[in-house]
Amino acid sequence: VQLQASGGGLVQAGGSLRLSCAASGRAFGTYHMGWFRQAPGQEREFVASISYAGGRTYYADSVKGRFTISRDNAKNTVYLQMNSLEPGDTAAYYCAAADYRSGSWPEGVSWDYWGQGTLVTVSS
Repeated sequence: VQLQASGGGLVQAGGSLRLSCAASGRAFGTYHMGWFRQAPGQEREFVASISYAGGRTYYADSVKGRFTISRDNAKNTVYLQMNSLEPGDTAAYYCAAADYRSGSWPEGVSWDYWGQGTLVTVSS
């Protein structure tokens, strides 16, 4: 599966952005989807994930209540709605895919496919 992320940009603190990740290739509906981010000089960290059928979601504590992950399997797209953005959310955001058979949901899945990053900058 090939992944293409978009939607990043510059936003003021307190603002909102919606990231999109379009997938092509093998059946989108057989992949768990996730978002990760990497700030300059820091390691990549998990942000959110959604199960292959969309019924389950999982979030990092740092974004709970502010970010929402969703997917539209008919459009082969996963979204990350980001509200109440903070300067600490500034990072390159990456979408990833894991075969639904790759491991135990949510922390045991294997994120084998990655898109390019889309940069989110939150100004104070």
